[in-house]
Amino acid sequence: MPQWIKHCLIIVLSATILAACSSAPKKESSEKELYEAAKKSIKLRNFQQATLALEELESRFPFGKYAEQAQLDLVYARYSALDLDGAILAADRFIRLHPQSPNVDYAYYLRGVANYNLDGGIATQFFTDVDITSRDPGNMRTAFQDFAQLINQYPESQYAADARKRMLMIRNRLAAYELHAARYYIRREAYTAAANRAAYVVENFPSSPVVEEALAMMVELYDETGLLKLKEDALTVLKANYPEGIAFNDDGSFKKQFIQKESRSLLSVISFGFLE
Repeated sequence: MPQWIKHCLIIVLSATILAACSSAPKKESSEKELYEAAKKSIKLRNFQQATLALEELESRFPFGKYAEQAQLDLVYARYSALDLDGAILAADRFIRLHPQSPNVDYAYYLRGVANYNLDGGIATQFFTDVDITSRDPGNMRTAFQDFAQLINQYPESQYAADARKRMLMIRNRLAAYELHAARYYIRREAYTAAANRAAYVVENFPSSPVVEEALAMMVELYDETGLLKLKEDALTVLKANYPEGIAFNDDGSFKKQFIQKESRSLLSVISFGFLE
């Protein structure tokens, strides 16, 4: 047989063997192998890889030995990978499937933390000049409910103390947002709406750091709108609680500081400034 024919036969045979090897079915990982791979990835802080392993484990072994723990780990892995929406969905699923689990308080806690951080957004994490009080704290309200549910159902949970601290911060954030809205209405000369926002802060967030400012705002706004009885009531509360605060001059007289009227066009007035 000529030499070149031998070479051709060797090449064809090698290609056939390689093709057979490549087409051979790949051995699938067992449930234990998938779980151990996920835990190793979490330990190495490779949360994307951990998420993939946990999702595969949950898909292939939904009722297996590691299923419940894998579903809980998935909440943490997604949260740590900054997939906050995915973490919330995973927490919801765990709570729904395992309401009696001894670790369900952790799912409530992580869901709350995810909502808490989801509200801030990427901009507030990287740009310090972003005024967070101007953002609608929608997810903060949801986080507050998550933490409240955790504390009510599991008051002895190891996560309850941190949840209480976060609830206090959320209250302050909500109060600051209401006051931000009041300032906006003042700029648009919508004084009744502004007074209502300030009053809402005093009534619903009495321990908030912005209550003093809200009371001072109410005094000035009620005076501007001619609601003198409400003005005197607010001034009495302000003097009793903050006699040497930002609202008073050195001689004890009330200091106006919020209403600064500007010359505005008719278009600005009727559109609340949006078409100015």
